Amino acid sequence: MDPLVIRAMRDADTKAVIALWHAAGVWRPWNDPERDLAFARRGPHCGVLLAERDGRIAATAMLGEDGHRGWVHYVAVDPALQGEGIGRAIMAAAEAWLAARGVWKVQLLVRGDNLPVRDFYARLGYRDTGALCLQKIIAPG
Repeated sequence: MDPLVIRAMRDADTKAVIALWHAAGVWRPWNDPERDLAFARRGPHCGVLLAERDGRIAATAMLGEDGHRGWVHYVAVDPALQGEGIGRAIMAAAEAWLAARGVWKVQLLVRGDNLPVRDFYARLGYRDTGALCLQKIIAPG
């Protein structure tokens, strides 16, 4: 087994990334994954990291920073590889990517009923801030 390699996403990875998001259960039908990926890769303040093993994508993390905090989205690990430390590795890479840009605070969103994932992030030092996330769609999808 080859070592885990963390790298930036390339255009040729799009279909495999979307397949992983489906398999890992992070994709939702109201989000266009191709649009999300293109938007997240458009400039220096955002990007998508991949963890790759044996030539296949094992994990993803979509990153961005807004001048006040960093955000991590679409953290997904291939279900067949969960429990091998790949989630920790992609999150460490995401934090390093943000820190290299001067970000000192990292935020992420977790669905309230996703207890296993909440426990995973708690083990990594993430805490519930008690803040409520509000949303408004301002442009059609």
